[in-house]
Amino acid sequence: MSDAIALNPAGAVPDSRPVQFYDLSGEHHPQQGTLLGFWLYLMSDLLIFACLFAVYGVLGRSYAAGPTGADLFDLPLVAVNTAMLLFSSITYGFAMLSMQRRHVPGVLAWLAITGLFGLAFLGIELYEFSHLIHQGAGPQRSAFLSSFFALVGTHGLHVTFGIVWLVVLMVQVQRYGLHAANQRRLLCLSMFWHFLDVVWIGVFTFVYLMGVL
Repeated sequence: MSDAIALNPAGAVPDSRPVQFYDLSGEHHPQQGTLLGFWLYLMSDLLIFACLFAVYGVLGRSYAAGPTGADLFDLPLVAVNTAMLLFSSITYGFAMLSMQRRHVPGVLAWLAITGLFGLAFLGIELYEFSHLIHQGAGPQRSAFLSSFFALVGTHGLHVTFGIVWLVVLMVQVQRYGLHAANQRRLLCLSMFWHFLDVVWIGVFTFVYLMGVL
């Protein structure tokens, strides 16, 4: 028959569609599964910070006859740094609102502002670290400073990773728009960014405020 379908030797209908190694539509990758996996990651990250907080709680008064938090911490500068991170959380919320309206320029603009706040936070933190080391209060000076640099530095590394992730997402949104996969990635980064804000509030209260008081 002229309209018969030719079969391959195995008896299956040949598929002429190109092989796709990655599906941008997100139809075969349920959002619920991705978000559940990311929640599990955040819980594991929370355990890491819980351990670092516990270490600081044990060693945070071991000054080895060296400077204390009251001697070293510049509370107004840390308050400005905290404001930078909190403002970045607000601007990321505006990016998510723009995403819901499917307004790509708005998403990119708010993500860029969020990244700038994040960079300002990292800049102030690096200045604080360099100032402490210049004063001779490096991580090797005492157990208090070792635990301080470990906790605050680990949080700073997370913020750095978040900024890199944010830049990559901006490129993805610029090139491919707000398809389902990019929306899911923006949502995951939103959870990660707000998680870092919550952790930093704990650092600001437990390390800086209690250290000065």
